Amino acid sequence: MLLTNLDSIRGVIATRRKQLGLRQSDLARMAQISLPTLKVFEQGKRHELGFAKVVRILTALGLELRLQEANRGRPTLDQLREEVDDD
Repeated sequence: MLLTNLDSIRGVIATRRKQLGLRQSDLARMAQISLPTLKVFEQGKRHELGFAKVVRILTALGLELRLQEANRGRPTLDQLREEVDDD
């Protein structure tokens, strides 16, 4: 799954929490963050959250972040346009 911004990560966090049947208070306790912090984050009212907090939330949900090389094996937009122009 390609997540390109904090909003997409926020959505995954809220969805996963609900899938696991966790209340926000449960997740906040498991991730060792305050309940108000988690609430405003999930609601999109907090546009920044420290990396360590995001990692703790993801870990509590059984998720992890992975880094990979961008565009690895994928054509660039310019390459796709060239293919269309060649047809």
